[in-house]
Amino acid sequence: MKKTGYFILLVVLGGILTILTQIGGVVLLLSELTYKNVRLAKRSRLLTFMFFYFMAILCIVPILAKPLGRVPLPVFSNALVKPVSIWTCVLNRHYVRPALRESVEKAAITLETTHKGAEIRYLDANFPFYDGFPLLPHLSHSDGKKLDIAFLYKEKTTQKPTNNKPSRSGYGVFTAPKGNERNRISECLDKGYWQYDFSKYLTFGSHPEDFELDEERTRALIMLWINDPNIEKMFIEPHLEARWGLAQYDKVRLHGCRAVRHDDHLHVQIR
Repeated sequence: MKKTGYFILLVVLGGILTILTQIGGVVLLLSELTYKNVRLAKRSRLLTFMFFYFMAILCIVPILAKPLGRVPLPVFSNALVKPVSIWTCVLNRHYVRPALRESVEKAAITLETTHKGAEIRYLDANFPFYDGFPLLPHLSHSDGKKLDIAFLYKEKTTQKPTNNKPSRSGYGVFTAPKGNERNRISECLDKGYWQYDFSKYLTFGSHPEDFELDEERTRALIMLWINDPNIEKMFIEPHLEARWGLAQYDKVRLHGCRAVRHDDHLHVQIR
């Protein structure tokens, strides 16, 4: 009975780890089969799992993913392209098609030449393997072609540009519509799409009072991708699309109410 309960616990934990990281369930199984033979402190199951997991994400997964058409976005190797949170990379949520990585890195170089010190900070991308494997809670980040990008901000008191963000996750601190602008958020919530602004609960700590959206630099970044033939579409809230004069561009699209609001980040997608 004890063994049965432990087996059920492993299955449940493995499922959760697979949902969160794609490879976590496989690594858990491997660590359970071998932990007695791995010379770590007191043959700890946790330390064995952590050893195998970090070996996998650092050394094995990038090698296996590349011939399958996905590469990791820079973590430390590119000073101009970085994750908002290191957890994005620890959880394997930073893989994209090579063409998307190229477009991001190229845009970062160009943006920095026109706006000194500007960096592109990315949010969720995709898992390393298999088209169609869901990257929850996203509806479409399952083929290596999608990437969320954090807006750029200024320090509210000094008005100096900064690469820091008002929330730890990069999500959930919104730039709401003004009185005369279309309020897509209210439209979707009134239709019963309760999840539309749910990302406000996923900031993992925020300081919106310290930041102000840098509309000039954010729009400049969007324009770089509008002129990039690799980029097929971008999602942004209609009030920002109108405010920044982007309605004339076919690449700037309206996402459905089944998604979440996009006035805290930009969704970028290649063909």
